[in-house]
Amino acid sequence: MKLLTLTLILLLLATRGEAQKAPGKFDRDSLARILNEAVNDSIKARASFFLSDEWKEEDSTLSKKYTQLGIRFSKGYPFLEGVSVLYQGRQLTTTAPDSAAKLFMQAENMLKKFPGKEALLFRAMCWHDYARVFHFEKDDPETYVNLLITQAIPLAQKSGDQLYLGKNYLDLAYGFKNLKEHAKAKIYLQLAIETLRNRKGNTSYLATAYHTLSENYSLSGDSVNAALYIDSMRVLLAPYPEASEWLDYYAGECMRLTIAEKFDQSLAVAEKGIALARQLHQAYPEQRLLLQKFYALYNKKDLAQARSVGLDLYSRLPFMNTSANRLLLYYGMTATYEDLKNIPEAFIWLKRYSYLSDSVAQTNLATKINALEIKFRNAENQRKIVELNASNDKVIYALKRTILLSWSLGLISVLLLTVLLLGYFFYKNKKKTAIQQEQIKISHAMLQGQEEERKRVARDLHDSLGGLLASTKINLSKIAASRNADHQPELESIIVQMDTSVAELRRIAHNMMPEMLLRLGLEAALKDLCDTFKSEKTTIRFLCFGIQPNIPQAEQVIIYRIVQELLTNAIKHADAKNILLQCNQRSNRFFITVEDDGAGFDEGVLNEKQGMGFINIKNRVAYLNGKIDILSKGNQPGTSINIEVYVTTEIQAGHS
Repeated sequence: MKLLTLTLILLLLATRGEAQKAPGKFDRDSLARILNEAVNDSIKARASFFLSDEWKEEDSTLSKKYTQLGIRFSKGYPFLEGVSVLYQGRQLTTTAPDSAAKLFMQAENMLKKFPGKEALLFRAMCWHDYARVFHFEKDDPETYVNLLITQAIPLAQKSGDQLYLGKNYLDLAYGFKNLKEHAKAKIYLQLAIETLRNRKGNTSYLATAYHTLSENYSLSGDSVNAALYIDSMRVLLAPYPEASEWLDYYAGECMRLTIAEKFDQSLAVAEKGIALARQLHQAYPEQRLLLQKFYALYNKKDLAQARSVGLDLYSRLPFMNTSANRLLLYYGMTATYEDLKNIPEAFIWLKRYSYLSDSVAQTNLATKINALEIKFRNAENQRKIVELNASNDKVIYALKRTILLSWSLGLISVLLLTVLLLGYFFYKNKKKTAIQQEQIKISHAMLQGQEEERKRVARDLHDSLGGLLASTKINLSKIAASRNADHQPELESIIVQMDTSVAELRRIAHNMMPEMLLRLGLEAALKDLCDTFKSEKTTIRFLCFGIQPNIPQAEQVIIYRIVQELLTNAIKHADAKNILLQCNQRSNRFFITVEDDGAGFDEGVLNEKQGMGFINIKNRVAYLNGKIDILSKGNQPGTSINIEVYVTTEIQAGHS
């Protein structure tokens, strides 16, 4: 059985792990001491809820005890009573998910009337936990992702809690991964890592992000980045040698080495993980590592040892309580016995596998089951089956030939008509495309002429007029130094005006052709552009991923002008206070996203009335064979503009 097939199973296995608590955001002993101190009940309630979070993964009974204490201490405090409803819901998530979902929404309704960042944080928790009910209990990842994007993450951003915001980015990446949107998952994993770095209590979340990103790279064949991120996880966990997150590290490293066909190293890592799981009394992680050890042995073709490990795992609980785990083991044991030429045992394991599969899987398994059964029949029976099948094929062939002859004329007529119609539409489309291409060429020539003129004017302003102004200022300064004090104030006022004129001249020249773009490239120029637009009233956040330095300068200028116009519109027309600019490059595709909280607009207005700024954006995007997607409503604040263009560049090896 191919290694590639088992790689897919290892991926499914990896998703079954349940992360344990790493060194937390709070000190448990300090929180516990607060409960015995002479402080008011509101402080004790918060300490109790934080302790409930700290113990949730390790001791559910103790976590429930602290939740009950928090509920008791919250009485008489309306805000904390809302928080207590949230924690009641958390205790019911696995046993009564529908009841938990109702409590999360009840808590949201109680908390949304309170101002302040603490209320925003707990409301983000309400929506996050409500979304988890859909993902993990109702198997609805689409709703899960939508609730995180539209509710939980915006509230977490407003609360200012970067640790919880990073956790939401990480969970959003999981949602995209389960929806097979691996490219988006990778973006949010990187954003989670960026957000979580250097945050107190980040160990568990950051380790999980490193582990998951390493898995993505392993499965896409990028062994270099897979090793880089799993090693980052190792460095992060080094101060905590007995942290349960090491179990995920060993699982990820074992998977990476198995996919890389380094089976001996994979087995050594699996043994370390199994030993740690036994030391920490973690039965399920130990059994998960045993399954990875089984697949490493199978791929190494140490079939006898693989069979021994598989039979041992077959009797283990809680691993065998889960149907998905049983499917993984049954599949592997079928392959092992088949390679051992023990067809009866292989047939038994395959039947076990088929009983657990859904109807689609059972249909695919029918061929394998029949193939194994045929091996038990003698040559005479096989000959009769072949003869019978051949006879049936002849009858079916005769029927098909009759039908084909009857319908041949009709099909030929339809085909000819179709060809004529396609030819007509192809001609019209080609003609339309030629006109559009000519329009794009004309627009590009005009834009290129504008850029050349901007360069010339900027150069003349800087070299000629700038020099004259600077020289005039020097001469005035000399006159001011040599004259008496009677005219000193007037001369100093003139010198100040000259300084202002020089600064304004430089600003105009910079806008016409930014020197930063010519000297340091696109990424530095975009960052400088964002800094230029920032003010006391406007905050701009700039994120960039994988921008390559070898994009032709003419295309860099086009991208720069697009972003410049988008930021100008957001500030000038939408009066935005907060703007997010995100640029990233994948191969020859370049993505630009601008989101703001300013006044929205009706997209239909753009079709009826377009300003020169938007026309220039459309022309530049069209020249780079791109497209624009605008999300905005006239009666609601906020606008999101997504642009995708194509650049002519060669990505160096190692970049994804």
